[in-house]
Amino acid sequence: MAITTANTTTSALPADLEALMRSLKLPHARAIAPEVLATARAQRWEPVEVVKALFVEKSAGRARSMLAARRKAAGFPTGKTFEHWDEAASSIPAPTQQGLRTLEWIHRKENLVVCGPSGTGKTFFLEALGQQAIAEGMRVAWFTLEDLGGLIRAHRADDTVNRAVARILRADLIVIDDIGLLAVATDAAEGLYRVVDAAYEKRALAVSSNLHPAGFDELMPKTLATATVDRLLHHAHVCQTAGDSVRMTQALAGKGVMPLT
Repeated sequence: MAITTANTTTSALPADLEALMRSLKLPHARAIAPEVLATARAQRWEPVEVVKALFVEKSAGRARSMLAARRKAAGFPTGKTFEHWDEAASSIPAPTQQGLRTLEWIHRKENLVVCGPSGTGKTFFLEALGQQAIAEGMRVAWFTLEDLGGLIRAHRADDTVNRAVARILRADLIVIDDIGLLAVATDAAEGLYRVVDAAYEKRALAVSSNLHPAGFDELMPKTLATATVDRLLHHAHVCQTAGDSVRMTQALAGKGVMPLT
């Protein structure tokens, strides 16, 4: 049902009707109601068409609000999506990219590890996957190791670490970004292990790292690294990126900034 505003006069809703829609918490339907009523008068709609148009907008508006809320709750770093992703420029094989973009691995509660040099698209790819998962109605939680370390410190004092980790597992996909840039602090190593252990065979994890997980014992105590990697890789798709840094390539080509005038 198309709402045509040509040759219609849109006026404010009657005060009592607007108050009623506010009390029923119908913000999206209320916003479009004057236009719907004006169009209905001009096009001689049946009453049922008016009701349908308002409820269609209510449903669509609620879906938009929920999508925005899930995106905000995820904590994505930049907001990048596959709209700006260049599949051909990535060193991850195209069939692998396409398979991961089906998101079937999330439904199967499998893991994804993307490792390789800095600037080769690891974070971009994981964020685009996370954004797609959000768009398909899933919940995503994005963390760095520093985030996990801070979480452990904040909740250790009152012995609520397990409760905090349980809240993380409400997400369908948990992303842990940029492992391997710095040595892992004790709290962060504990946080990584706790999340990986708690999510094992219950939730999907996606991890980006400059190191292959086999080298995590260079960053954290060997015993903890072994236990973490054992659980992380058991049901994991491992993608290794290669090549020069995209950021550095763009910088050297003068594409990292807008030209000065």
